[in-house]
Amino acid sequence: MISNAIVYCISSPLPTIVDVESELGKNTFTGCAPSQEKSSGWVPPREVNGLLAESVGGQWILRFMAETKTVPASVLGRKVDEMKQQIEATTGRKPGKKETRELKEDAKLALLPMAFTKQRATWVWIDPRAMTVVVDASSQAIADEVVTALVKSLRGLELQQLNTQLAPSVAMAEWLTTQEPSEGFSIDRECELKASDDTKAVVRYSKHPLDIEEVRQHIATGKVPTKLALTWDDRVSFVLTDTMQLKKISFLDVVFDGNKPEDSGFDADAAIMAGELAALLVDLVEALGGENGGAQ
Repeated sequence: MISNAIVYCISSPLPTIVDVESELGKNTFTGCAPSQEKSSGWVPPREVNGLLAESVGGQWILRFMAETKTVPASVLGRKVDEMKQQIEATTGRKPGKKETRELKEDAKLALLPMAFTKQRATWVWIDPRAMTVVVDASSQAIADEVVTALVKSLRGLELQQLNTQLAPSVAMAEWLTTQEPSEGFSIDRECELKASDDTKAVVRYSKHPLDIEEVRQHIATGKVPTKLALTWDDRVSFVLTDTMQLKKISFLDVVFDGNKPEDSGFDADAAIMAGELAALLVDLVEALGGENGGAQ
């Protein structure tokens, strides 16, 4: 259900799930109109026409949908050229820069009804006990869009991106240098190191042992870890970034040991996800010195 995690701390009173359902209902998703470039809103996480805020074991699951229409630059360029040629043929003059910009906008509006649409659904997990919001976003830009929509829907909700006492890059450098990560964590076979000087040099390791002198030497000469693959408690694998994002989250087989075929579906997936990630986040924050109470 969640493969990436950008974590936010709730710093205001949390409304009831009944109120959340009501407020999200004012900003439901509808597809793009013929000449509309983008549309977004909330959709039922479980099934069509279902609730917009599902509660599973006290954990709240939401889903945000965004739809965009894109006109290829080459197609737009040809349309603008046709319009300019028509103006030149009928008036004998060439359109200037300002008129060309206006033609470009007119051409885009004319082409949008024929453009293909692309949809992106984003899971949102609210943990009322831990007072956190986790957005399943692969980039900060997507997370910002979803959080903005959430705060707009739930007026009065205040969120701060999780920030720890120890910067992830500092901790990752220590773990790679000593090969002794915090208790409960093990280092896997992927990392990225970036130079902090003007060269901006980048070294990446993939499917490669990291307990080698070469990695320690890169860190000693000033390269900073920006990504590091880790496994928590032999249960969940992920990549930690220097911006406190968790990417490539994967639940290992031990998590599902003893599950029966019928133990699947939305409720089971949500319960497993929330149970495992809630415990992981507690240990990860502790490994990074605890929260510092500020936003990143």
